[in-house]
Amino acid sequence: MSIIYIISVFARELPGYFIFGWIFMPVTLLLLLLIAYFRIQLSKVDQELAMLYDPRNTLPKYDIDQQKLWRSRKKANKHGN
Repeated sequence: MSIIYIISVFARELPGYFIFGWIFMPVTLLLLLLIAYFRIQLSKVDQELAMLYDPRNTLPKYDIDQQKLWRSRKKANKHGN
């Protein structure tokens, strides 16, 4: 008995609605859920990357850093004189 014969007998005896309802549908739904889940996760990552590389977010940080640097220089000059 070959494996092909066993599969053909199994497919002949098994009703079509059983194959469709109990095997094909759950696997299809699982794959669709996985696609939706990964799409949501990817959109979250895209949003985080967009926020990270947004040029509007870098300029305020630069200004704040420059102000801190100027203040520290003023304090150093005040105490040094």
